[in-house]
Amino acid sequence: MGKLVVSLDGVVIKEVQITKDKTTLGRRPYNDIVIDNLAVSGEHAVLQMVGQDVFIEDLNSTNGTYINGRAVKRQLLAHDDTIEVGKYKIKYLAEGTGGYDQTMIVKPGSTPMPVFARSQPVPSGFGSLAGQAGPASIKVLNGAAAGREVALTKVVTTVGKPGVQVASITKRPVGYVLAHVEGGSRPSINGKPLAGDSIQLKSGDVIELAGTQMQFVQA
Repeated sequence: MGKLVVSLDGVVIKEVQITKDKTTLGRRPYNDIVIDNLAVSGEHAVLQMVGQDVFIEDLNSTNGTYINGRAVKRQLLAHDDTIEVGKYKIKYLAEGTGGYDQTMIVKPGSTPMPVFARSQPVPSGFGSLAGQAGPASIKVLNGAAAGREVALTKVVTTVGKPGVQVASITKRPVGYVLAHVEGGSRPSINGKPLAGDSIQLKSGDVIELAGTQMQFVQA
């Protein structure tokens, strides 16, 4: 799944393999990753595996959790992301490399909001199976961008409005899976809020996210 490399002032302190569904980080000794520094809260953050994805969530820490210099509440990790807690830097390492593409989805009655399509490394052991799911796309149904279609060419595509409501669509060997990433309310699928952490999408499913309706279409 990947590992975390903890360093201070460029000196590596420890390496931790991510093997559990939840890996906690903080100053208290019962955490999975213990950083004994006053700038780090007792229960600072948690890393959670959702399928083959790894998310990090800040646990209302005093000094916050940063990814590549930007404060985050909950975010999907990409290969080579740098988590910052206090003066400590934690590098997330997974197979492959990451990259970004940017598309636009418009919330009705508002200015366009960026939706990032972030490529993720193919999980270890998947090999060529990652390409078995057929081509798919999401089509915007309402607002100024109605009719626009975005191809799901990345392993992971993140959609929504950062800070409001964000979800990820992950390409699996068996199909495409939608997962809640950020926001107080969960995305809706065919008019019903997402019940668990994730759901496998079927062609024709209508996703509602941050006021935008999108239809998942798979060949």
